Amino acid sequence: MSDFILGPFWNFAVIVFTAGVVGRIAMILMCGLSKDLAAARGSSVTGAVGTVARRFFPRKETVKSNRFHIIAGYMFHIGLLALLFFAAPHVQFLKNHLLGFGWPAMPHWAFILSAEIAFAGLILLWLRRVMHPVTRLLTRLDDHLAAWLTFFAMVTGCLALFESFAGLRVLHILGVELLMIYFPFSNLMHAFTFFLSRGTTGARAGRHGVKA
Repeated sequence: MSDFILGPFWNFAVIVFTAGVVGRIAMILMCGLSKDLAAARGSSVTGAVGTVARRFFPRKETVKSNRFHIIAGYMFHIGLLALLFFAAPHVQFLKNHLLGFGWPAMPHWAFILSAEIAFAGLILLWLRRVMHPVTRLLTRLDDHLAAWLTFFAMVTGCLALFESFAGLRVLHILGVELLMIYFPFSNLMHAFTFFLSRGTTGARAGRHGVKA
């Protein structure tokens, strides 16, 4: 079973993930934009870049009413990014199988801290989905599956790091593969498409001389 998970199923997951992500982005780009007939009053490029950069930070007007969601969201995303790109096994994997070069990995204490922050953020976001009356109505099965698959991949990865049981590494890779297969067909695609959506909004606003 482990040979199948580490071999053919891994290749299948990579193909589905790559083809799915590229295909969905291509479909978005092929839709194009309607022609803007208004006279240009500013720069589309400056507007797009500025909007993408500004949207990494919450608007002052929304901080008070969305403080819980903002804090939990930053906790999850920053913690997860730290784990993905600076956990020692991931740095080694990227060096050996994808990039051919690496960078210094985070120390063990930083890994534990990043994992705790990411787990706390993910759990808080999911609890808000199921407990808040508005988000509960807006939440679909897709949102739950994305959270559960992400949690499974994260928890098996943390357990595998201790190497107390060899099967944990295989279980972690299986969790990652399932997440990769599901990724292109879910709302998790926002990890790639948010650049397009924010950039498009900013470009239109910037052309009209407005800050989005």
